[in-house]
Amino acid sequence: MKTTRVLSLVLAATALAAVQARAQFCPLGETERRIVTCREGVSMDQCLATAQTAGCSVVRTLPLIHAVVIEVPSVRVFFAEAKLNNASDVAAVEADGKVSWLRNIPDQTSFTLPDTRDLVSGMRKIKSPIPAAPAADAEIPWGVARVGAPLAWAKSEGEGAAVAVIDTGIDDSLPDLSGQVAGGVNIVDPQHPDNWKDDEGHGTHVSGTIAAKRDGEGVVGVAPKAKLYAVKVLDKNGNGNYDDVIAGIQWVIDHHIKIANMSLGADQGSDALHAAVQAALKAGVTIVAAAGNSGGPVGYPGAYPETIAVGASDSSDQPAVFSSRGPQVDYIAPGVDILSDKMGGGVVKMSGTSMATPHVTGLAALAFAEGARTPQALRAALTRAAHPIAGLSPDLEGQGMILAGDIRPTMAGEGGGTLAMLSR
Repeated sequence: MKTTRVLSLVLAATALAAVQARAQFCPLGETERRIVTCREGVSMDQCLATAQTAGCSVVRTLPLIHAVVIEVPSVRVFFAEAKLNNASDVAAVEADGKVSWLRNIPDQTSFTLPDTRDLVSGMRKIKSPIPAAPAADAEIPWGVARVGAPLAWAKSEGEGAAVAVIDTGIDDSLPDLSGQVAGGVNIVDPQHPDNWKDDEGHGTHVSGTIAAKRDGEGVVGVAPKAKLYAVKVLDKNGNGNYDDVIAGIQWVIDHHIKIANMSLGADQGSDALHAAVQAALKAGVTIVAAAGNSGGPVGYPGAYPETIAVGASDSSDQPAVFSSRGPQVDYIAPGVDILSDKMGGGVVKMSGTSMATPHVTGLAALAFAEGARTPQALRAALTRAAHPIAGLSPDLEGQGMILAGDIRPTMAGEGGGTLAMLSR
């Protein structure tokens, strides 16, 4: 009896190995990725085995959302999807296309929209005017000054806050960022996970706005003593699959980082991406995301209610013409002609909601250092410090522009209940 059981287990293992061996071979020709999400209660091992029967290779597993990513020959996609959709273990099968996540506005170019205030209904009464920005020295970019970061540095520069920059990587060889990056991962090149150096430039520029150090040179960020983590999910062209971004979010959760900057966006959402964002909130991670540069609806993941979506303003506090708009916008921040660190050396001006987002992320790091340690407490602290801009509608500015000097320690009752912030 015992011998028969052992033999059965050996045969089962051999059969599974054979399935895996077949699944790892991709014939010549084009392939497509699919995210296979399994039903609750199905083990990841069983989910993997089921997914492998329909794919020619496994890209990665995504335990965060109980899914497996497979490659399928293009000529077999229809049959593979039909097979998986009929499998009792499978809850959903979703296309996992490669997306161009970065749509920046050209350098050195300013945009304003004189009549923006009349475009969206729902004007509201202004509770108070926004104080003038403090005078900036050569190291302080106008955006960092505009959100009042220098006024907050006497209290805190973001000590104790860790921020994941989910982007193209970070060039930490720059003087402004040397010693500011505590670690990272390369998701797009799993063979070299420790090579998270920036090869596009976007992530470096974003990082400078969040936490470039105060050293009298280059630029300084909003939270110059916060620590950064480079989560490289995009390649040298700014492209990446949905599963790359999801895997990046999973890495952030696994490494207990509580603030993530996502200066990226896609026109179309993904159920798998949304599930990852929801899981991040449940794990206590605050995701600050770009609203988008379409001038139209907010992109993804910024459109998900679990994130903090940021629109862009210019130096006159007017919404940038490119800034996406809608009820999903939470705050507005400087995003036109933003001076920050340039990959390889020096500084460069860039524009976009990608540049606005790290201002709010830096402010979140300051709030974290002041004691707002949960997504609920962080959002509440930022909202208390937000000032509506005269004449703008919520669809353009959300709660308004956050001023660092008005960030206060967490209040009673804000220490828990992260799921309470699931909707705006």
